Amino acid sequence: MNDIVWETAHSVDTNVSQAFAWNYMTTVSNWDDPPAQFELNGPFAIGSPGTTRFPGQEAMHWHILSVNQQERYILEMPLDRATVSFEWKFEALAAMRTRLTQHIVLKGENAAAYVAQMESAFSSNLASGMKKIAAAMQAAEDSAG
Repeated sequence: MNDIVWETAHSVDTNVSQAFAWNYMTTVSNWDDPPAQFELNGPFAIGSPGTTRFPGQEAMHWHILSVNQQERYILEMPLDRATVSFEWKFEALAAMRTRLTQHIVLKGENAAAYVAQMESAFSSNLASGMKKIAAAMQAAEDSAG
């Protein structure tokens, strides 16, 4: 019943420390993926709810499922008899080099109904999106330091 129906993942290395990468990605105002707009209601902690809005669409609600400080977090969005989760991992490669990995998992009894939507949204865009995040993170670190 909870078997994975679809998943994808991508990793990218960035020239910032693990702590900087963590702080950047747990600050929701840094999430820049137009036309989507993101909100977190409460602290970046287990159970805090968030919302993603796209123009002309119903708001999508999610919550923080898991937090392992500076190492990983998981956001989970409930769907109709399915869930999609977004796991972010932060692996220190050196003092000023971190590998970011995003792993997206679709599962649940009705997950097959969402496969086409997930593939459309993420299969061809995840790698370029991760590169954009890594570049923005490096630019933010450069301007801060």
